[in-house]
Amino acid sequence: MAPKAKYTRSQLQEAALALVDEHGLSALSMRTLAGALGTGPMTLYNYVRDRDELDALVVEAVLAEIKGRRSQGDWQADVRAIVEATWRSVRRHPNVIPLVLTRRTLHDTTLQWAESLLEALARSGRRDSELLVAFRTVSGFVMGLAQAQLSGPAADNADVARAQALPADRYPRLIEIAKAARGLGPDREFRAGLDIVMAGLTAGGVRTS
Repeated sequence: MAPKAKYTRSQLQEAALALVDEHGLSALSMRTLAGALGTGPMTLYNYVRDRDELDALVVEAVLAEIKGRRSQGDWQADVRAIVEATWRSVRRHPNVIPLVLTRRTLHDTTLQWAESLLEALARSGRRDSELLVAFRTVSGFVMGLAQAQLSGPAADNADVARAQALPADRYPRLIEIAKAARGLGPDREFRAGLDIVMAGLTAGGVRTS
């Protein structure tokens, strides 16, 4: 009989995410995760084989926080709910956003998130390539916007100051949106952008809920 596992995958995910939240991606390693769990690095090789799998733990931990809800029978409402929950989760863990964008994992947590979004989009009447494009557009919007805002308020203010110092006769629109960015805030920007995405999906042909 195989010995009982000392740690659950959820315990590994939580410990890895806590490390990255506090110290950044560069702080995550077999050694630091083992230290956080109170064990030796070699023990972790019973659970994860390499750095890719270590990174996958963190991605899974973030996506696991996205709580699904029972379908309301309205595909637009369901897509919005999934995207908003995803936004809240990735905004809580800004250090993890680069991994969410670049790491692919076939763990149930990741697959269930993707399947839920695809199912909601499929109820718009989309199939095959249309469904693929809709999925990539929606997921790309939420992850891409989170990545764009990753630098935080201080850097955003610096960007605004640089834009406002541009020659007004050559770059009037850049200066215009730089001024608007000061008072908009990440959540309002997200919701306004989501409205645009949803309007495009709704207008993209005959769709039924």
